[in-house]
Amino acid sequence: MARILLGVSGGIAAYKALEFVRLATKAGHAVRVVQTETAQRFVGAPSFAALSGAPVLTGDFERDPARGAFPDQVPPDHDPLSHLELVRNADAFLVAPASANTIAKLAHGLADNLLTSAALAATCPVIVAPAMNNHMYEHAATQANLATLRARDVMVLDPGVGALGSKGEWGVGRLAEPPDLLRAVERALPGADAHLVGLRVLVTAGGTREPIDSVRFVGNRSSGRMGFALADEAVRLGADVTVIAANVGLERNPRVRYVDVATAAELKAACEAEFPGADVLLMAAAVADYRPSEAAQTKLKKDRSDTLTLTLERTDDIISALAAVRRPQQTVVGFAAEHGEGAVEYGRDKLRRKGLDAVVVNDIGRKDIGFEGVENEVTIVTAAGERHVPRTAKAAVAREVLDTVRDLRTEQRATA
Repeated sequence: MARILLGVSGGIAAYKALEFVRLATKAGHAVRVVQTETAQRFVGAPSFAALSGAPVLTGDFERDPARGAFPDQVPPDHDPLSHLELVRNADAFLVAPASANTIAKLAHGLADNLLTSAALAATCPVIVAPAMNNHMYEHAATQANLATLRARDVMVLDPGVGALGSKGEWGVGRLAEPPDLLRAVERALPGADAHLVGLRVLVTAGGTREPIDSVRFVGNRSSGRMGFALADEAVRLGADVTVIAANVGLERNPRVRYVDVATAAELKAACEAEFPGADVLLMAAAVADYRPSEAAQTKLKKDRSDTLTLTLERTDDIISALAAVRRPQQTVVGFAAEHGEGAVEYGRDKLRRKGLDAVVVNDIGRKDIGFEGVENEVTIVTAAGERHVPRTAKAAVAREVLDTVRDLRTEQRATA
């Protein structure tokens, strides 16, 4: 998780900065926001504060209730200077949208507000995302100012071409889209670890539904959040990612390829088609262990009986079958949702019995984590031992799982 300082200057594109904060916090980053006074004419500070979970600052002499700390930090005992403390704690400083006026100030070293003062004091990577009318952007002064910033190793994200803020205006000057802003920030982070570059990662997510009739089904409570978090993190680390999604209604990442399935049989068929081309399999989907042996083609009607008897049959063990036919250097990670004591012991048994490289065990007996929740607490079991991940956001859990994948693949290469 990184600490991102976001500077918002005046412009209609400030609404996109809200979406950036939402995406960044969803990815597990801690965000603080500073605004210019003009920026607040477009988007108010309470909106940024609600999404970031931290106070928003505008003035140099405005007291910061968090005393320069990010949401994941404990504030210091004293009141430091905000423009120094914020950038001291930040891993990256993104200015988005960056107006022509703010760009000019940054290029000439002016420090007449909190945003520009912080930028002048920043030693972390600085990313500037221009947004303005096309005539302002194409003006020689703006282009010279951007060239000056680039010469100082400031990353400038070129704006897009399209409809602009003024009615009927069209041209270059659209702020980069929020997912692109986040990718740029993550690429700029010091020591950015892209250890999955060049790898193809296959993720299964969600829960299968086995039909009883044309309306009803046997299913489970898996939301797909963990699988989607794994996919998002794998993309961030440079992988080419495919998700086999079983009945998942969550927002989708434009950089991920999705294959939608409903039943265990459909998930098996999709895995068999995709697994041969994958380097890593993360089997996070909750696959039904049993399905009705016969499914009615129409809706079953109520009759005079007070009971309905279903005959269930076992579904295929998908991950065992895939692990049995994998080629050398393929990494297979299973997930075990267990209830109560003995969960880790079961994970060890599953690791051995199914021939897996790792098993991620979580206790679904707790109401505050696991299914449908945004947080999780897991134990990652490998042949080398166990790695406990205390309760945290599923994005952070995904990062720990993929760190384990990195370690496993390093070991595989060493012994090959």
